[in-house]
Amino acid sequence: MTTATPTSTPAQTRRAIWNTIRGSSGNLVEWYDVYIYTVFASYFEGQFFDESEKNSTIYVYAIFAVTFLMRPVGSWFFGRFADRRGRRAALTFSVSLMAACSMVIALVPSQATIGIAAPIVLILARLVQGFATGGEYGTSATYMSEAATRERRGFFSSFQYVTLVGGHVLAQFTLLVLDALLTDEQLREFGWRIGFAIGGVAAVVVFWLRRSMDESLSEEQLAAIRSGEDTDAGSIRALFTRYWKPLLLCFLITLGGTVAFYTYSVNAPAMVKATYKDQAMTATWINLIGLIFLMLLQPIGGILSDRVGRKPLLVFFGIGGVLYTYVLITYLPQTQSPVVSLLLVGVGYIILTGYTSINALVKSELFPVRVRALGVGVGYALANSMFGGTAPLIYQALKARDQVPLFIGYVTVCIAISLVVYLFFLKNKSDTYLDREQGSAFLR
Repeated sequence: MTTATPTSTPAQTRRAIWNTIRGSSGNLVEWYDVYIYTVFASYFEGQFFDESEKNSTIYVYAIFAVTFLMRPVGSWFFGRFADRRGRRAALTFSVSLMAACSMVIALVPSQATIGIAAPIVLILARLVQGFATGGEYGTSATYMSEAATRERRGFFSSFQYVTLVGGHVLAQFTLLVLDALLTDEQLREFGWRIGFAIGGVAAVVVFWLRRSMDESLSEEQLAAIRSGEDTDAGSIRALFTRYWKPLLLCFLITLGGTVAFYTYSVNAPAMVKATYKDQAMTATWINLIGLIFLMLLQPIGGILSDRVGRKPLLVFFGIGGVLYTYVLITYLPQTQSPVVSLLLVGVGYIILTGYTSINALVKSELFPVRVRALGVGVGYALANSMFGGTAPLIYQALKARDQVPLFIGYVTVCIAISLVVYLFFLKNKSDTYLDREQGSAFLR
C-alpha cells in the first residue's frame, strides 16, 4: 500500500500551473499545425492536385494519413531523447520542427508553377510534421503528468487535450476569420497560406516559453543517465523486453480512442461542411462551437477522474462510443438543422471526453520514469498510425463507394476492443508508477 502524502502546497500548485501553461502552449501550436491541414484541405486541394480528377480529395486525405507513418519513428526518437536528455529539450525541438514545416507549406508554389514538385514538397513537409507530432504526444503527456500535483493529476494532465483540441479550435477560428474577410476564390488562391504561416510565426513565442519551463526529470535521474548508471533510460530494447505488457496495454487503450477521436473530431466536421456546402459560415460556426465545447469538457473530465478514478470515464467512453457511432455517422449528414447538427456533434464530444480528458495520464501511469516518454509515445503512435490517422481516409474511400455502413462497423469494433481492455485489464485507483515516484493520487 502507498503511504498517504501531504496535500500539495500553494507554491507547488502555482509551479504546476505555470509548467502546465508553458508545456501546453507548444502543444497548442503543434496541433494547430496538424489541424490547419484538414480545415483548409478543400481550399488548397487545387493548388497541389487537379480538382477535375475524381480522386483529388482522396489524395489530400491520403497525405494526411501517410504522415501518421512517421509518428512511430518520431515517438521513438523524441521518446528516447526525452528519457535521456530531459522533457524540456525534446518538447522545444519538436515544436521548432513543426513550425518550420508549416512555413514551408505556406510558401511552396502551386503545381501550376512548379508541377509535380509541389505535391512532393507538401508530402515531405507533412512527413516531417508527422515525425515531430509523434514526439510531441508522448513527451507532453509525460511532462504534464509528472509536472502536476499528485492529487490533481487528472485535472492538470487534461490540459494536453485542452490544447490539442484548442489547436483545432484555432484552426477553425482562423478559417472563420479568413472566410469573413476573403472571398472563396481568394481563400483558394492564397488565403489558405495565411493559416499555415500563422502556425510558423506562433512557434517563436512557444520556443521561448518552453525554454523557461522546469524540467520534470530530477537532477539525480539525469546524473545517473549521464554517468551510465541507468542504462535502461530511453532504451527501446528495455521497453520491448521488460515493459512489453504495459506497452501492449497502452496500444490497446489507444486503439478505440484514437479511431473515435478522428472520426468524431475530423470526419464529423467534414460531414457538417459537406451538408452545409452552400452555407460555409454556418458549417464553420457549427464546427467551431462544437470544438470549443469539447475543449471546455476536458478539465471537467480530469477533475472527475481525480475523484472517481480513471477507469469509470474510460468505460463510459467505450459504452457510449459503441452505441453512438452509428447515430452520429448515419444522421449527421442527413440533418439540415444547424441546432440538431450541433446537438449530434455535442453528444459525441461528451462521450469522447471520457477518453480524451485522461488518456495521457492513464498511459503515463503505466511506465516508470526511465522509459515513460518512450513507452507512451511508441504505444500511442503505433495505434494512432494504424487506426487513428487512417480514419478520415477510410471514410472518404468507403463513402465514394457508398459503403459508409462498413466504416461505422469498423469504428464500432475498434472502440469495442478497447472497451474490453478498460473493463477487464484496468483497475480503478490502483497503485501506479507515478504514485510510487511522486505520491499517491488517491489517499489510502
